Parts: sequence; structure tokens; C-alpha cells
Amino acid sequence: MTQQGDGDHRGKSRRGLRGRAGRMQGGRGSGQASKGAVRLWGRHAVEAALKNPERSHRKLWATREGIDSLGGELPENFPVEYAQAADLGRLVARDAPHQGLVLDCDMLEDVFLDDVLSGDAARPLVVLDQVTDPHNVGAILRSAAAFGAAAIVTQDRHAPPESGTLAKSASGALEVVPWVRVVNLARALEEIAEAGYWRIGLDGSGTSTLAEALPTGPVALVLGAEGDGMRHNIAQHCDAIAKLPIGEAIESLNVSNAAAIALYAAATRAGVEP
Repeated sequence: MTQQGDGDHRGKSRRGLRGRAGRMQGGRGSGQASKGAVRLWGRHAVEAALKNPERSHRKLWATREGIDSLGGELPENFPVEYAQAADLGRLVARDAPHQGLVLDCDMLEDVFLDDVLSGDAARPLVVLDQVTDPHNVGAILRSAAAFGAAAIVTQDRHAPPESGTLAKSASGALEVVPWVRVVNLARALEEIAEAGYWRIGLDGSGTSTLAEALPTGPVALVLGAEGDGMRHNIAQHCDAIAKLPIGEAIESLNVSNAAAIALYAAATRAGVEP
């Protein structure tokens, strides 16, 4: 496991079914929505997006069973096109588990670092340096939601885009955890420090454990991509480099597993209620 980045302050934030039956208009098969939109699938991802008041929705394709799984909470006159499961499979990425629900909606609006830093400093930040796998970022968002993180921060050029795959892995957390995208990650870490956060980079080369390095005040957890870990410049922008006390049988952890453990440690230390 390793951690790092480079980025300025551009981000993404968040934004609700009675339906009408219609004929399936044919599938695209790529899992891609039209320009400026994102296509989500799976019950948790779609349900969370529909409940998010900051998410603008375009259209929902669904099976009858998929609609039933939502508990009947469809906004008035929401555009729904009923279809068979096999037809929905043509609208999403190959073999994607759509669970009878496919939603086209606008991408989330930007979230800015200043807005996050002016919030609750007792909640940790998660800074990801060049973590590009959407499954990993989605899983980290899920852990961030579970353990009360204030936001995740990534470099815009070296992070996955908002997508159905990422949202499915996040299991609804994409809608509730602010995601700040920055141009320069090192500069963002400087601003995080100026706001009073102690920046801890997670890396197996650390001389202290995370428990020993955790402060009593605000903390930002910095994790790099698997394999390469944090880039040198990002590590230099950390106040401490710490390791997780894993056994010798395993060399490292998946970055999303490491993030979950680190967030748990930060949450229990700070007494933050998830």
C-alpha cells in the first residue's frame, strides 16, 4: 500500500417517482450517458441519487421489480421507461449488476476545498494521490461515509471520473460525501495545513504506526496509489508518515482497505459518531 498527488481547487458536490410506462428505445451498450450526464445503476446508487436534492435527474429505466425495490418513492411525474432486465443490460457496462435500475442524471456540481475546510474540523479528510481505480475510489467513499469523513480530495487529472462503476462501488456514498477535485494536490495540502489539519501520509516505510501518529486535533489522511504509493513531493507535504501494523505475511493492503482502517482509527480516536 502506498499514498500520493498534484492539484488547484475544482470539485464535485451533490443534488429527487411516479413513472410512466414506455417502450425501450434501444441500448447503447457502453454504460455512457450523454454529454454532461452520468449513468448510474444498481439499487443503492440509484436510490441515493434520487434522494439527493442536489442531483438533477433526467430519466430512469427500470424493471417492475426494480421500481418495487425503491419502495415507491418516485417523484411526481418522474420519467420512467419500463423494460426487461436484458434490455437494461444494453444500457450499462458489460455484465454490470444493474439490479433492474438505470438512471441518467446530471453530474454533481463542484465542491470547493475552502467550503470543506470551513466545516467541522473534527471530521477527517481523505486525500488520494493518483488513486485511479473507480472501484477503489468508490470503496473509499463508502468508508468515508461510514466513518464520518468530511470529504475526499483528489487531483483532477489523476482520479477516475464520476461513473456508474464508481457509484455502484460507493453504494450510495457518492451522494453524501463531498468530493473535492483540485488541480494541484501539493498546494491543496498546504491549504489543509493552514486550516489547522495534521497531514499523515500512510506508507509502509513509516517509522511510527498510525495510532502513534494520530493527533488529538484535525487530521488529513493521505493515501497513494497501490504499487507506487505517494509521490515524493506529496510525502514531503505530510507532517508525518505512518504505517499500519500489519503482519509480515502480507506486504501491503489494498488502498481501500487501508483507508477504511485509517478512517476507523481516526473516528474512534476523535470520538466522531459515524
